[in-house]
Amino acid sequence: MIKRFLNDIKKYYRFSVVSAKSQLKSEVAGSYLNWIWWVLDPLCFMLIYTFIFGYVFNSKEQYFPVYIFIGLTMWDFFNKNLQGSVKLIKNSKSIVSKVYFPKYVLLMTKMWVNLFKMMVSFGIVVIMMLLFRIPISWNILFCLPILLILMLFTFGCSCFLMHYGVYVQDLANVLVIVLRMVFYLTGIFYNVEKRIPQWGPALNRYNPVAFLITGMRKSLIYGETPEWTFLLLWLGVSLLLVVLGIRKIYKEENSYVKSI
Repeated sequence: MIKRFLNDIKKYYRFSVVSAKSQLKSEVAGSYLNWIWWVLDPLCFMLIYTFIFGYVFNSKEQYFPVYIFIGLTMWDFFNKNLQGSVKLIKNSKSIVSKVYFPKYVLLMTKMWVNLFKMMVSFGIVVIMMLLFRIPISWNILFCLPILLILMLFTFGCSCFLMHYGVYVQDLANVLVIVLRMVFYLTGIFYNVEKRIPQWGPALNRYNPVAFLITGMRKSLIYGETPEWTFLLLWLGVSLLLVVLGIRKIYKEENSYVKSI
């Protein structure tokens, strides 16, 4: 299976990238501000949350606008990919029913689109770090394995959601509720460990998105090293999800056309 997966990635990689570029162009077609919306959208949400939680609720986190923007950027990537994966095959019925290709290629295309937007947002993070004169250390390099784990974990989860989304009609509605709960437990705009002293450390370590966001903040803002043990743990879990998800799709993808 691994050999087949690697061969398919090599074969369909260019197709997924070209499809992602087409989707990005279609998103801004006819818009007066075009690609500027990719900057304005996360920036506006950051300003709103900074005002509400930084001034109204008087949050004491250092470099709070950057703190929030990192959380929003990573959560947005995770959230959009998961929600988009549930109905991905049904929304691509015209292609799926006519041409064969591994169905996770659709998911790859979706992830390239959201990855590009995330990189734009991280470009803004770099600018904000310079404006706030945040000290930079070698620990900033940890952002690379953290992003890799986030991508692998998101891809693994999305494979299962894409598969079961074909058969379970209400999965999208259930997912919205679950993700909303996870959002508030992830600490996008507050420090989980400080606000929930009793359960905060456990929530921060065993919620993978919260752990990765915290690790990114530590490496970029505070010059600290993420916890290696849990970094390796979530890397292993992410790889396992990817393997099982790909296996599930290879095994069941021939029945998708009948179901949709």
